[in-house]
Amino acid sequence: MHIGLIGLGKMGGNMRERLRLAGHTVTGFDHSPDKRDVDSLEAMVGELSAPRVVWVMVPSGDPTRDTVHELSGLLEAGDVVVEGGNSRWTDDQRNAAVLDEKGIGYVDCGVSGGVWGLENGYALMCGGSAEHVETVQPIFDALKPPGEFGYVHAGPVGAGHFAKMVHNGIEYATMQAYAEGYELLEASEAVTDVTEVLRSWREGTVIRSWLLDLLVAALDEDAGLSQIAGYAADSGEGRWTVEAAIDHAVPLPAITSALFARFSSRQEESTAMKAVAAMRNQFGGHAVRAGGAPESTPGADIPGAAT
Repeated sequence: MHIGLIGLGKMGGNMRERLRLAGHTVTGFDHSPDKRDVDSLEAMVGELSAPRVVWVMVPSGDPTRDTVHELSGLLEAGDVVVEGGNSRWTDDQRNAAVLDEKGIGYVDCGVSGGVWGLENGYALMCGGSAEHVETVQPIFDALKPPGEFGYVHAGPVGAGHFAKMVHNGIEYATMQAYAEGYELLEASEAVTDVTEVLRSWREGTVIRSWLLDLLVAALDEDAGLSQIAGYAADSGEGRWTVEAAIDHAVPLPAITSALFARFSSRQEESTAMKAVAAMRNQFGGHAVRAGGAPESTPGADIPGAAT
């Protein structure tokens, strides 16, 4: 196939390369002149033959919505747009409605694989009509990992990104569990080589995973992670997963706690924990810290002294 690809960053650029290695022709557009094959969306669309397929890999929100609106004026009935970024599934439904007015198809596709996708393939979760998915199928087949798994047509428009959202929520909780286990191992005097303990878990254990492999790789590069600040951003999917859980009355304690832990990582000093410290000091005489130094109070923090 010959497709257009908009957005040639860390994932989009590697996807273009993987598709070309599979024999497909890709015309890419990006705002960075050194990455793009053509200088405008119009030029990209002009190189494609009907029915055209254009894959969008730009940040979610306004950048994606604006790109879809621009494509609605450039493409024709029978063409298909694939949104492969991390849009919220409700945005997919609105984007599809915009394109449907022109007879243009829309497929949402959650993509997982990060910077390793070029070599290993990308896990793909797509949503849309069977007709539109079939049009794009050769591209999905080239991008997905070899073998039986790694690709799913999850349902109608929005299903792909909903599935990817839940995937990322699980990722939040899994990463948090590994991180807490790592911190406890580091805090204990019983374990003398934390990295090797983690490495030993990579084979034969029920908690082995690619995320564990990546944690060990990070520790091999930077023992103790001294070069990394304890600040973790969230890109949106974790919040959307928790919001969807509230809408459906589904309890997600682990994923919700993992999301809130990321919020805690951004506080140099927690206002809430100041209040906790103040209350403990008031009712039990427990020590508080002033200017980073612990202040001693006779009997403070002795188990049973106060609760």
